[in-house]
Amino acid sequence: MSAMEKILVVDDDPHIREVVCFALQKAGYATVSAENGKQALDCFGREKPALVVLDILMPEMDGTEVCRRLRAAPATAHTPILFVSSKDDEVDRIVGLELGGDDYVAKPFSPRELVARVRAILRRASHVPAAAQQALKHGRLRLDLDRYEAYWDDKLVVLTLTEFGILRTLIERPGKVCSRDHLMNTAYELHKIVSDRTIDSHVRRVRAKFSALGADPVETLHGVGYRLGPCE
Repeated sequence: MSAMEKILVVDDDPHIREVVCFALQKAGYATVSAENGKQALDCFGREKPALVVLDILMPEMDGTEVCRRLRAAPATAHTPILFVSSKDDEVDRIVGLELGGDDYVAKPFSPRELVARVRAILRRASHVPAAAQQALKHGRLRLDLDRYEAYWDDKLVVLTLTEFGILRTLIERPGKVCSRDHLMNTAYELHKIVSDRTIDSHVRRVRAKFSALGADPVETLHGVGYRLGPCE
């Protein structure tokens, strides 16, 4: 783990900020914190964190709006976001993930679990592909594994880390069906805490982003899973 890995912790509860920062620092990460969404965006611009632990329910600007703004800018679109919220309903988790979150932890949570999820997300983000396989191509779809960028022809499609992981799994198995369990195993290191609906939400986001270019690279086999289409 690089000493440069810095985590931005955003929560309006000072006790939770203190607990999360302490746990992350004990695990070897540097931390900075903010108590609301506006402070978070300002802090992000100054500190350039490797990951954001983001509460949803906050004054000034809630976590969903912070996520939207980060995902809307190409420079920050790939930064991993771990949502934290007292809202433990599955619908709320799905909404957070469909906005572009990479994972979701419900309060009350174990600091050790949160650190494990942060570590898993950053491990995926820091993976360096072999030199011989820095790009994958299928029809008009191309994935740059070194930059974590997806292209349809020459047009960049901005994906989150998890969305990119799902698409990478599919492009590595062109024409073959990937079950939701298989996608969980490959796109998530802590796959045991991911539901089928979570995978479905990420796939919907991938499709929505490509649909702006008139493309739909992912095919659904109802009751079975997903596969990569011809991408023609």
